Amino acid sequence: MTVTALVGNPRPDSRTSLAATSAARAASHVIGDVSEPDVIELSALAPHLFERHAPTVAQAVHQVTKTDLLIVASPTYKATYTGLLKAFLDRIDTGALSETVALPLMVVGSPRHGLAVEVHLRPLLVELGATVVTPALAIEESDLFRADEITAAWAQKLEPQLRPKNGSPI
Repeated sequence: MTVTALVGNPRPDSRTSLAATSAARAASHVIGDVSEPDVIELSALAPHLFERHAPTVAQAVHQVTKTDLLIVASPTYKATYTGLLKAFLDRIDTGALSETVALPLMVVGSPRHGLAVEVHLRPLLVELGATVVTPALAIEESDLFRADEITAAWAQKLEPQLRPKNGSPI
Protein backbone atom coordinates (compact mmCIF):
# COMPACT_ATOMS: atom_id res chain seq x y z
CA MET A 1 0.00 0.00 0.00
CA THR A 2 1.48 3.34 -1.00
CA VAL A 3 0.27 6.74 0.14
CA THR A 4 1.56 9.90 -1.51
CA ALA A 5 0.82 13.57 -0.86
CA LEU A 6 1.26 15.83 -3.88
CA VAL A 7 1.72 19.47 -2.82
CA GLY A 8 0.98 22.09 -5.46
CA ASN A 9 2.14 25.15 -3.55
CA PRO A 10 4.98 27.10 -5.17
CA ARG A 11 6.45 27.81 -1.71
CA PRO A 12 8.50 25.08 -0.02
CA ASP A 13 7.41 24.00 3.47
CA SER A 14 4.08 25.74 3.02
CA ARG A 15 0.89 25.58 5.04
CA THR A 16 -0.51 23.51 2.17
CA SER A 17 2.29 21.00 2.73
CA LEU A 18 1.42 20.86 6.41
CA ALA A 19 -2.23 20.15 5.61
CA ALA A 20 -1.37 17.58 2.91
CA THR A 21 1.02 15.69 5.17
CA SER A 22 -1.53 15.71 7.97
CA ALA A 23 -4.21 14.36 5.60
CA ALA A 24 -1.87 11.66 4.26
CA ARG A 25 -1.02 10.51 7.79
CA ALA A 26 -4.69 10.50 8.81
CA ALA A 27 -5.72 8.49 5.74
CA SER A 28 -2.83 6.08 6.30
CA HIS A 29 -3.94 5.58 9.88
CA VAL A 30 -7.54 4.85 8.83
CA ILE A 31 -6.45 2.16 6.36
CA GLY A 32 -4.03 0.64 8.84
CA ASP A 33 -0.81 1.67 7.12
CA VAL A 34 1.80 2.67 9.69
CA SER A 35 4.51 3.75 7.24
CA GLU A 36 5.24 7.43 6.70
CA PRO A 37 3.54 8.71 3.51
CA ASP A 38 5.64 10.04 0.66
CA VAL A 39 5.43 13.78 -0.01
CA ILE A 40 6.14 15.33 -3.40
CA GLU A 41 6.74 19.07 -3.15
CA LEU A 42 6.14 20.55 -6.60
CA SER A 43 8.01 23.70 -5.52
CA ALA A 44 11.20 21.63 -5.78
CA LEU A 45 10.30 20.51 -9.31
CA ALA A 46 9.14 23.92 -10.58
CA PRO A 47 12.38 24.84 -12.39
CA HIS A 48 12.17 21.60 -14.42
CA LEU A 49 8.44 21.26 -15.11
CA PHE A 50 8.70 22.56 -18.66
CA GLU A 51 11.82 20.62 -19.59
CA ARG A 52 10.88 17.84 -21.97
CA HIS A 53 12.92 15.07 -20.33
CA ALA A 54 13.56 16.17 -16.75
CA PRO A 55 14.40 13.01 -14.78
CA THR A 56 13.16 14.37 -11.44
CA VAL A 57 9.79 15.28 -12.93
CA ALA A 58 9.51 11.92 -14.71
CA GLN A 59 10.25 10.14 -11.43
CA ALA A 60 7.54 12.16 -9.63
CA VAL A 61 5.01 11.42 -12.40
CA HIS A 62 5.86 7.73 -12.15
CA GLN A 63 5.41 7.78 -8.38
CA VAL A 64 2.05 9.56 -8.63
CA THR A 65 0.73 7.14 -11.26
CA LYS A 66 1.80 4.09 -9.22
CA THR A 67 0.57 5.16 -5.78
CA ASP A 68 -2.53 3.56 -4.30
CA LEU A 69 -3.78 6.58 -2.35
CA LEU A 70 -2.99 10.11 -3.54
CA ILE A 71 -3.68 13.27 -1.59
CA VAL A 72 -3.62 16.20 -4.02
CA ALA A 73 -3.26 19.52 -2.22
CA SER A 74 -3.20 23.10 -3.40
CA PRO A 75 -3.82 26.52 -1.99
CA THR A 76 -6.58 28.43 -3.69
CA TYR A 77 -5.17 30.80 -6.24
CA LYS A 78 -7.58 33.02 -8.14
CA ALA A 79 -10.42 30.78 -6.81
CA THR A 80 -8.90 27.55 -8.15
CA TYR A 81 -5.76 25.40 -7.81
CA THR A 82 -2.28 26.64 -8.69
CA GLY A 83 -0.78 26.69 -12.16
CA LEU A 84 2.13 24.71 -10.74
CA LEU A 85 -0.19 21.83 -9.88
CA LYS A 86 -1.87 22.05 -13.29
CA ALA A 87 1.48 22.04 -15.12
CA PHE A 88 2.50 18.88 -13.26
CA LEU A 89 -0.82 17.08 -13.70
CA ASP A 90 -0.76 17.92 -17.43
CA ARG A 91 2.16 15.48 -17.69
CA ILE A 92 -0.10 12.62 -16.62
CA ASP A 93 -2.04 10.87 -19.36
CA THR A 94 -5.83 10.76 -19.25
CA GLY A 95 -6.83 7.61 -17.39
CA ALA A 96 -3.35 7.03 -15.92
CA LEU A 97 -4.69 7.22 -12.37
CA SER A 98 -7.28 4.47 -12.92
CA GLU A 99 -5.76 2.37 -10.12
CA THR A 100 -5.54 5.31 -7.72
CA VAL A 101 -7.88 6.65 -5.06
CA ALA A 102 -7.50 10.43 -4.84
CA LEU A 103 -8.33 12.75 -1.98
CA PRO A 104 -8.51 16.40 -3.11
CA LEU A 105 -7.59 19.03 -0.54
CA MET A 106 -7.36 22.79 -0.78
CA VAL A 107 -6.28 25.43 1.69
CA VAL A 108 -8.67 28.35 1.31
CA GLY A 109 -8.48 31.94 2.49
CA SER A 110 -12.17 32.26 3.10
CA PRO A 111 -15.26 30.05 3.11
CA ARG A 112 -16.22 31.57 -0.26
CA HIS A 113 -13.45 29.52 -1.86
CA GLY A 114 -14.53 26.25 -0.26
CA LEU A 115 -16.24 24.97 -3.40
CA ALA A 116 -13.09 25.30 -5.52
CA VAL A 117 -11.91 21.88 -4.40
CA GLU A 118 -15.13 20.24 -5.65
CA VAL A 119 -15.73 22.39 -8.71
CA HIS A 120 -12.18 22.62 -10.08
CA LEU A 121 -9.84 20.04 -8.58
CA ARG A 122 -12.21 17.03 -8.49
CA PRO A 123 -12.98 17.11 -12.26
CA LEU A 124 -9.28 17.27 -13.10
CA LEU A 125 -8.56 14.17 -11.02
CA VAL A 126 -11.55 12.34 -12.51
CA GLU A 127 -10.25 13.18 -16.00
CA LEU A 128 -6.97 11.51 -15.05
CA GLY A 129 -8.94 8.38 -14.12
CA ALA A 130 -8.73 8.54 -10.33
CA THR A 131 -11.47 7.32 -8.06
CA VAL A 132 -12.12 10.54 -6.16
CA VAL A 133 -13.56 10.32 -2.66
CA THR A 134 -16.44 12.43 -1.39
CA PRO A 135 -16.33 14.91 0.19
CA ALA A 136 -13.14 16.66 -0.76
CA LEU A 137 -11.61 18.85 1.95
CA ALA A 138 -11.24 22.62 2.09
CA ILE A 139 -9.34 23.85 5.15
CA GLU A 140 -9.52 27.53 5.94
CA GLU A 141 -6.16 29.16 6.64
CA SER A 142 -7.47 30.30 10.02
CA ASP A 143 -8.09 26.64 10.96
CA LEU A 144 -4.67 25.27 10.00
CA PHE A 145 -3.58 25.15 13.63
CA ARG A 146 -6.19 22.34 13.90
CA ALA A 147 -5.06 20.52 10.74
CA ASP A 148 -4.46 17.19 12.49
CA GLU A 149 -7.89 17.26 14.13
CA ILE A 150 -9.65 18.29 10.90
CA THR A 151 -7.88 15.74 8.69
CA ALA A 152 -8.39 12.92 11.20
CA ALA A 153 -12.15 13.58 11.27
CA TRP A 154 -12.20 13.79 7.46
CA ALA A 155 -10.30 10.53 7.06
CA GLN A 156 -12.66 8.77 9.48
CA LYS A 157 -15.62 9.97 7.41
CA LEU A 158 -13.93 8.59 4.28
CA GLU A 159 -13.09 5.19 5.76
CA PRO A 160 -15.88 3.29 3.92
CA GLN A 161 -14.59 4.70 0.60
CA LEU A 162 -11.03 3.74 1.45
CA ARG A 163 -11.94 0.11 2.14
CA PRO A 164 -13.47 -2.14 -0.53
CA LYS A 165 -16.39 -4.39 0.36
CA ASN A 166 -14.04 -7.20 1.45
CA GLY A 167 -12.77 -4.92 4.24
CA SER A 168 -9.14 -4.85 3.17
CA PRO A 169 -7.45 -1.53 2.38
CA ILE A 170 -7.62 -0.19 -1.13
